[in-house]
Amino acid sequence: MRATPTAIAGVLVIEPRVFADERGFFFESFNERAFAQATGIAAKFVQDNHSRSVRNTVRGLHYQILQPQGKLVRVVAGEVFDVVVDIRRSSPTFGQWVGEHLSAENKKMIWIPAGLAHGFAALSDYADFLYKTTDYWAPQHERTLLWNDPELAIAWPLGAEPILAAKDRAGKRLSEAEVFD
Repeated sequence: MRATPTAIAGVLVIEPRVFADERGFFFESFNERAFAQATGIAAKFVQDNHSRSVRNTVRGLHYQILQPQGKLVRVVAGEVFDVVVDIRRSSPTFGQWVGEHLSAENKKMIWIPAGLAHGFAALSDYADFLYKTTDYWAPQHERTLLWNDPELAIAWPLGAEPILAAKDRAGKRLSEAEVFD
């Protein structure tokens, strides 16, 4: 397993060691010891989630203002453009974002520490997205940044108008949102 830092402190792109031959492939999608050795992070995961999205669906940018969740995310079918936004006011990268293509083919994962906003856009006909979280979903604490906030200027690689949930259409601009200190 290899962990590569991104431009936002704490956000890592994880590449597992994949064993492939004529039969297919095998890899450990999560091994607590290997994850800790590669990242220096001793995360305790309490919930696994699975979503399926059709092409041009944008989910996010979500976070929980209380009970913030660290997330380890990956795609098991299709492809997404995954986005993480730094909403820690004390961070030198506050208001900046990083994006990464995650797919069933490249098997990359992203570690998103608690205290950041997260979302993705489905780029394939459908995408199955898995994520492990370090705290439970708490809908009363969930917040949403506006996916197309001009202040963030996220370069979503969409081929058409996005498909959005009502809560994502109603997201707040960074300048109006509750954020972390």
